[in-house]
This record gives sequence, structure tokens and C-alpha cells, in this order.
Amino acid sequence: MERADLVALDKQYVWHPYTAMDEYIANTDPLVVVRAEGPYLHDADGTRYLDANGSWWVSTLGHRHPRLVRALTEQAGTFPHTSLAGVTHEPAARLAQELIALAPGAGREDVPAGERLSRVFYSDNGSTAVEVAIKMAAQYWAQNGRPRRTRFITLSGAFHGETIGSTSVGGVQLFRDIFGPLLFDVVHVPSPAEPEGWERAFARVEAALREHPDEIAAVILEPVIQGAAGMQVYAPGFVRAVREATRAVDTFLIADEVFTGLGRTGARFACDLAGVVPDLLCLAKALSGGLMPFAATLATERVFAGFGGGRERALYYGHSYCGNPLGAAVAREVLAVYRDEDVLGQVVRKAPKVKAAFERMAATIPGVKQPRAIGMVGAVDLGGGGYLARGGWRVYEAARRRGLYLRPLGDTVYVAPALNIPDAALDELLAGVEASLREVAAGRA
Repeated sequence: MERADLVALDKQYVWHPYTAMDEYIANTDPLVVVRAEGPYLHDADGTRYLDANGSWWVSTLGHRHPRLVRALTEQAGTFPHTSLAGVTHEPAARLAQELIALAPGAGREDVPAGERLSRVFYSDNGSTAVEVAIKMAAQYWAQNGRPRRTRFITLSGAFHGETIGSTSVGGVQLFRDIFGPLLFDVVHVPSPAEPEGWERAFARVEAALREHPDEIAAVILEPVIQGAAGMQVYAPGFVRAVREATRAVDTFLIADEVFTGLGRTGARFACDLAGVVPDLLCLAKALSGGLMPFAATLATERVFAGFGGGRERALYYGHSYCGNPLGAAVAREVLAVYRDEDVLGQVVRKAPKVKAAFERMAATIPGVKQPRAIGMVGAVDLGGGGYLARGGWRVYEAARRRGLYLRPLGDTVYVAPALNIPDAALDELLAGVEASLREVAAGRA
């Protein structure tokens, strides 16, 4: 089928995510991807694009990594699916063991046995990984002597997914306001990334815990960086302080590491930067290397033990593709590639280059401000217009003309490429972002 025919078919039938469809149908010439390899996407018109955001943050090992493709193919040739209800299989069992061995606090003698992450519950995407954590926390307290603990503390600008529960604990007003009547009540506190500093945000968390100790089921955080809020980075000290505050009133900390988990920040988990072990930890995106929808929620032994004692106390929640063999097999190979290719070491080596490039852009390009970077994430702002602002989209168009796929967050321009992106491709990406920003700045002058 010709490229134009595919676009016409798409515009007639497909409803795209996070897209004003009337504008898209009228004006957008979309990328038509026919092949992907490493850090590149190939359009049907022959253009090659550097994928600056890892296809929405999932392809941390690049596209079509040969080892992941081989693991997927081999598992499909054996058995592609079975439920996990009264059934188990090697990929799911062995992956759980490997995740627990890598989890925050694993091997630390100062972490009591009941506070170690020791159990893995599988699902199919980041939203459901968070939904699982929310239900685990709420049900735990309901059947273990604290039934009034039904509220959650969340941050301004937080994004935790698309289901009703994960939308409820979100803090991006654009994504939640229309659904207000459907959402459960949460306590919103300022973001620790706001100019007033994390101490102000922590004071609000501490006050909410102190004032409502019998109502708070958990505090939920995106540790160290809030992705959808505009790649807002904050100090690990906030995570440590919140962990201690939850301990003081004996409630839970949920770490949403769907974006940050498995190396994005330069540490295996962002919680590791703070030296914190949460009660529940949510993983997806990088976990299956962009090949399969796959997710996991890790829980401590204490949380797990709270569901014993009778059938009526079980966690009655799950998905048809829970722990599916294809995703689990690929995830195991993802972890093996991280070990064999020293992916975390690659991030540590490349991160200073990302940081320096974004600082240079903000220092030398008019209208570009607030540079920030951590690990393989770098970002700048063009204004204060929020998610619906158009400034970043002008940079998107300039970048596309240079062979970059650069999806902004309103006025925030950022990169979050594959963690193993070759040095030459990273240089090309950073140079292209800088040139695109300069082009847009010159056009505004």
C-alpha cells in the first residue's frame, strides 16, 4: 500500500492517543513507520528519524534488539500464552526471582525481612501496575485493622496512568478534571520540583500524615523525576524524608518507577538514589524493552502476608495476560542485556554529555530556560504555557526536518532516548535539538 493510502486509511479509522483529532485529520502528516532498528525509525517515504523519546519511554535498549527478538521468537515457538490462574511457567517464576534480586534494598542487612520487596504481581502496563498497588494498599488496611485508610497523598503534576484509580492519584489537572465525578478523593500536595523547594512539599506531606494518620493508605511518588509534568527533577532527599514520615505513622510508600525504573536516572531504580525501599514498586515500559505490553508490581513480605488467612482475604484482581510467557521471557532477556552490555555504566558515562548540552542550550539560546537533566533525560522550557502550549511543537517541526522524532510536553522540549544509544547518534540527537531550538528562537526574534 502506498504511503498516502495508509495515511488516508489511518485518518478515516484510527483514534490516536493524546491527540486533537480534528487538527490531526486536517493538518498532520504523520510518520508512517515501516521499520525500526536501534535508535532509529524509518518512514515509508525513506526518511530515517532518530527516536528521541524511545517511543514513549519504552525502548530503553533501542528498537528490535536482536537478543530480545530472539527471546520473543523462541518463547512463541514453545507456548505463547497461558493464564497465571492456578498455573505457572518458567519465564514468570524465574523473572520474579530476578526482579526481587535486583529490587531496592536487596541484600541490605539493615532492611528487616518483612520490609524487603519479596513478591511480584504481574499485569500488562504501567497504569495497571499502579492500579494494582492502589488496590493492594487499600485492601491491606481494610482487612488488617485500619478500614478508614482509603485516601492517598499525591503530588501536584503527578502522572500515574490512565485507569480511574491511577487517574485519581494523578496531579495533571488537564488529564483528570473532566473525570472529576468518577475519581476518589486524594490529598494533593505541592511538587517537590517547584521553586519553593522540596522542604515546602515535604512539610505538606508530613502535615497531612500527622493530621489524618488513620485515613492515609499510602503516599505515591514518581521518585526523583516527574515525567509527564515536564521532566521535573527533584532531590532524592524528598523521597527519603517521605519514607521516614510514612514509617512514623506506619503507612505505605508506593514508588511509581514505570518511567524511572531500570536505569533511566543512572541508577537501577530511582529509589536507589535515595537509599529507600518502598512498600510497593511499580514497573513497566523498560521492563519489556518495547516489545510487549508487560508490567509488574513488587510488594514487601508484610503487604503480601496481609492477604493470608482465608479465601475472602485474597487479592481478587488480575488480567488475562497477567505474567504472559512472551512478556516474561522478553523481560528476562532485558535484564540479561542490562548485565551483559553494562547498560547502567553506559548511562553514567553518557549522562554528563546530556546535562552539558541542555545547560549550553539554555545559556546561549534566547527564550530557552530551566535546563535540567538526570541520567539519560534532558529538558528545557520555552515558556510557562503548560501541556497545551504550542512552543514545543514548533521545535518538533524543526527537529523533524532534521530527521529527529522529538515529541514535546507542551512548552517542554526533552530527550529520553534509548539508554544504549551509540555515542555518534547521541551527538547527532543533541546537536539536532540545539539547532532546532535555535531555528525556532530566531523565528520568534
